[in-house]
Amino acid sequence: MKKFQLGQSKQGAIDLFPEKVIKRVKLGNKEIGIVRVGDHFFAFDSLCPHRGASLIQGSINGYEEIICPLHQYRFDLKTGALQSGSCSDLEVYQTSLTDEGLIIQLNSGN
Repeated sequence: MKKFQLGQSKQGAIDLFPEKVIKRVKLGNKEIGIVRVGDHFFAFDSLCPHRGASLIQGSINGYEEIICPLHQYRFDLKTGALQSGSCSDLEVYQTSLTDEGLIIQLNSGN
């Protein structure tokens, strides 16, 4: 696992990510999407596993799902599980908000 920190404090990390605004972030050589819903942060692969559409252009619904802008496939932001459509699950990454900032853990292959 590789760990990355964003922000210098809890509030600093919150300020970096406006509510339900998907941001593209490059961590090492991996480009991911990050979104904040309330106090929860979600990190995920920036491309849809179906056709490679940019999920950065997607939207977040009231069920903490990201919706792909190309075919409206829906993925659970907590687990990456496909909720609607026909493709593999979305890769998601563990996040934790600490007093030092937002910590994101990428799998060792990333």
